[in-house]
Amino acid sequence: MSTATESASRQRPGMPAPPGPRQPWGLRVVAALSFATALAASVPYLVLGLRTMAETGIGLAGAYVDAPIGARVALYVHIVAATVALVVAPFQLSSRLRRRRRRVHRATGRVYLVSVGVGALAGLGLLPFNSAGFTGVFGFGGLALVWAYTAWRAYLAIRSGDVPSHHAWVIRSVAVTFAAPMLRLWLGLLIGVQVPFVGADADPEELFATAYQVVPFLCWLPNLLVAEWLVRRRGLPSYRLPPMAAPVDGSVPPATPQLT
Repeated sequence: MSTATESASRQRPGMPAPPGPRQPWGLRVVAALSFATALAASVPYLVLGLRTMAETGIGLAGAYVDAPIGARVALYVHIVAATVALVVAPFQLSSRLRRRRRRVHRATGRVYLVSVGVGALAGLGLLPFNSAGFTGVFGFGGLALVWAYTAWRAYLAIRSGDVPSHHAWVIRSVAVTFAAPMLRLWLGLLIGVQVPFVGADADPEELFATAYQVVPFLCWLPNLLVAEWLVRRRGLPSYRLPPMAAPVDGSVPPATPQLT
């Protein structure tokens, strides 16, 4: 009897809907690291300025302090746009926001798309001045292109009404945006693992320079692998190799990846 009464009360018109499932802990970690990185990476540049940071050895200001004015403007545009993208990105993964605040989800999605596009374009302009040489040109250049591409594909998917593909591309795009926190985490790890081999009295600048030669690729390529695993785990459209049909002449045709 009590069960029937409770069921009727839950279905009574005007009653608030039961709360949805809690957000997964992984999203909370992503949000916390994104917010912390956005704060730590932007405040020194906006408060201290390049000259002060270069003189005190903070960040990568030394690589840009004497660069042409266009490069310095691009640096600040990239910092602001990437900060906005980092702050907004976790909200794009929130199922609760999608269910309860669709207008907010769409508005933040537009902000995210614009900030990624602007940040990627400014990042490409910084490539000639990066401090990782050719590794940085290809690594960070690839990052900027993939960053813009994944966000654009997410936009095209939702414009065409393909919600599953939109979700898949948002996961990939946020994974690339998360390169900023991962860059710093990888740097700390790679610097730390060098110390037992070179000694505690090693030059910190040399340790940093050695680690920085790897992170232009390491900060985002593993992220994409994790993103694709999440996409497949959730049953969303993912990249797969099509089955190969044997041709008449007996030769083996090359397999090309397709999105299924």
